[in-house]
Amino acid sequence: MKLKRDSSPKSIDPLRAGDARVLVVDDDEDIRELVASYLGRHGLLVSTACDASQMRRELAAHNVALVLLDIMLPGEDGLTLCRELRETTNPGIIMLTALGEESDRVLGLELGADDYLTKPFSPRELLARIRAVLRRAQEPLPVHQMQGAEGYEFCGWQLRLDQRELYTVEQALVTLTGGEFDLLVAFVRNPGRVLDRDQLLELTKGRKAQAFDRSIDVQLSRLRRKLGEQDWIKTVRGGGYLFAPEVTTIERAAE
Repeated sequence: MKLKRDSSPKSIDPLRAGDARVLVVDDDEDIRELVASYLGRHGLLVSTACDASQMRRELAAHNVALVLLDIMLPGEDGLTLCRELRETTNPGIIMLTALGEESDRVLGLELGADDYLTKPFSPRELLARIRAVLRRAQEPLPVHQMQGAEGYEFCGWQLRLDQRELYTVEQALVTLTGGEFDLLVAFVRNPGRVLDRDQLLELTKGRKAQAFDRSIDVQLSRLRRKLGEQDWIKTVRGGGYLFAPEVTTIERAAE
């Protein structure tokens, strides 16, 4: 399988060169080389792996910010490796899927992938998706941001922005994927406001919804399960979703 050709001039990546390493895991040597070359020209460090064993060696050797993970791999497939990554480390994960494999895309999101891209893809779109995932890991969401906020509290639960962590009223840590965390941030920054799927996708992923894009539905379902018995995220018929609890700001301590 080949990448779609990109004839656009080289652009300057907003992330400083050398700040972020991407690990490309794909058994197609041509794709690995083309992606590595393209991303390298746009300011990213790139490592490659053809299977699970090489992926683990690269993760042990480097600080990897994002894994570009093909679903169809020899031996252990991408879905298995996605689950392993979420249980052991916390890089960004973008799944590569074949056209028409909607069930695999949904399962990948359920296992904790931040995004997915269907083959064949354009290098420009791949770079845009990678930048979006890396930005979400490095920067707070801009919408309704309260200056000086260290986090947010609702019903005794605390959402800590710097640590990207959620704690229950008993101070138990609730493990969230990057996508789940960003989704919850979007809700707590907009309490009592109805947000539709398009708005949530743009807030959390920085892009418009596409036909059959179920990433928000999957992440919302996972987030609701992790919030437990609480019915805090209300479904508004014909409108979207609303975060019901009262939210207060945890102010950053004065230095």
